[in-house]
Amino acid sequence: MPIVVDVDVMLARRKMSAGELAERVGITPANLAVLKNGRAKAVRFTTLGALCEVLDCQPGDLLRWEPEPGAAEDAVAAARESG
Repeated sequence: MPIVVDVDVMLARRKMSAGELAERVGITPANLAVLKNGRAKAVRFTTLGALCEVLDCQPGDLLRWEPEPGAAEDAVAAARESG
């Protein structure tokens, strides 16, 4: 998936455990693990806001877009076919 979740990075910077973060945010450790491991399909804005508040960061510190390998070539090929 091209969206990468960097919760581990912020946890390390804040010297906080995943268990403490889950408790302070109000989510289960299992749901935090799903988010941290990149298996989440969505995240609620309320959860994202709580993560940012507890970690004292911005959403962009937790989420980033990374193109999938070959995505640029696929986009160029599709543009050539349509135009």
